[in-house]
Amino acid sequence: MAKRFTTQLFVSRLSAYTTDQSLRQLFAPFGQIIEVCMLLFLARLIRDQQTQRPKGFGFITFESEDDAQNALKALNGKIVNGRLIFVEAAKEVEAPITIMKK
Repeated sequence: MAKRFTTQLFVSRLSAYTTDQSLRQLFAPFGQIIEVCMLLFLARLIRDQQTQRPKGFGFITFESEDDAQNALKALNGKIVNGRLIFVEAAKEVEAPITIMKK
């Protein structure tokens, strides 16, 4: 069975000047960006908890696999806000299994 391409992309090496809105605008021409969680847009930057400064990476989730793949091909290795960015398919991470001891 062929492995499906993910609809979620991981974007790294973003400038500290990149905002949630500018990240969304950068990827919007490639297709519909969707919400996955109730309070979180998945065109979001990850921020340091203490300083609230962007950590330089974020995630984008598209409605379709084709849109995500087109965005990846078009934007990977491009210069955005003076920084060379990398775009790749987000890896699925399984939650660790905890075993309760009696």
